Amino acid sequence: MNPPPSSFWPRRRVLTLPLALAAARSAWAQAAPGVSEREIVLGQFAALSGPAAQLGLRLQAGMKAWFAQVNAAGGVGGRSIRLVARDDGYEAEKAPAAVKALINEDKVFALAGSVGTPTGLAAVPVINEAGIPLVGMFTGAQALREPFNRNLFHVRASYFDETERIVQHLTTLGVKKIGVFYQNDSYGQAGLTGVRNALTRRKMEPAGLGTVERNNVDVTQALDSLLKAEPEAIVQISAYKSCAAFIKAARTRGYGGQFFNVSFVGSKALADELGDAGVGVVISQVVPFPFQPAMPVVRDYQQHMAAAGDKEIDFSSMEGYLIARVVTEGLRRAGKNLTRESFVAGLESMREVDIGGFKVTFSPQNHEGSKFTDLTIIGRGGKFMH
Repeated sequence: MNPPPSSFWPRRRVLTLPLALAAARSAWAQAAPGVSEREIVLGQFAALSGPAAQLGLRLQAGMKAWFAQVNAAGGVGGRSIRLVARDDGYEAEKAPAAVKALINEDKVFALAGSVGTPTGLAAVPVINEAGIPLVGMFTGAQALREPFNRNLFHVRASYFDETERIVQHLTTLGVKKIGVFYQNDSYGQAGLTGVRNALTRRKMEPAGLGTVERNNVDVTQALDSLLKAEPEAIVQISAYKSCAAFIKAARTRGYGGQFFNVSFVGSKALADELGDAGVGVVISQVVPFPFQPAMPVVRDYQQHMAAAGDKEIDFSSMEGYLIARVVTEGLRRAGKNLTRESFVAGLESMREVDIGGFKVTFSPQNHEGSKFTDLTIIGRGGKFMH
């Protein structure tokens, strides 16, 4: 039998090429949801409306500013990054549905940049069931760090770290009577526990307590309770609107002590809400000071926010920017054959990774990437001092 003409073999290869490409595309779709030859889809569930909206929106702005740079440079392994967001309004009962929609409808590969303790806790069962990684939760609650959860990666320091820094500062100044104003939910309880622990280490206890419901600004009862205790300083563990309402009401009634807040309050949001009443209020931070390019990562952040057409510089978008950079590093380490498992392994391989002066370390046993804390104070005109 004569062999087929030479033209037969090239034509056969041409005919099988589309089939091979189709098979490859099918394999990608099955192996890694949210991953195609040209794109990686990430999801964010956060407060994009309601009293805590500024937190979710600014976190998102920082993430998008970095992803825009990555995409302009060709993406990760030739794939661009697209961020899809779902609004949970900072309401725990809405968070599971938001995460399910991201997984089942938007088909995201991984999650990034969530906001809040109660929403995070409500979403964890859905996250665990899907086996989907979440990088960068805008919360420092211990309940989301212990027990260890392989799906959750924390880029920020914990509330225990922040409250220790605050109490250390106050006691160094000789302050002995420290009150706590806290939100009546898992976030507020986490911060209160952090303050209690820090005081207990110094053989002290809170001078007084006051509480407020989530997404509520009725602070009268909390104010009455705390002012009776006559604290020299008050640590606040709540959202920016209730914290601002409390500070304004306290000043109106003649309280002259100092107020301290943890980073979740949203520094710019609190300063904007307070206006002139914000002068002297202290806020602990878990990211570098974003207003002065003293660190290379801050210089990059400022340039990339400007390139995105965003003139606002603030702590929340700085945190979103750092989360996005950590996500990108994890994707890069995961390699071309991207799966959720390889992404987790990539993140867990990060040891003392220097992101322009901000260092992040993960391991298979520890997903708390940073212990960085700082204290800032609101000055005149809502400007922050460092």
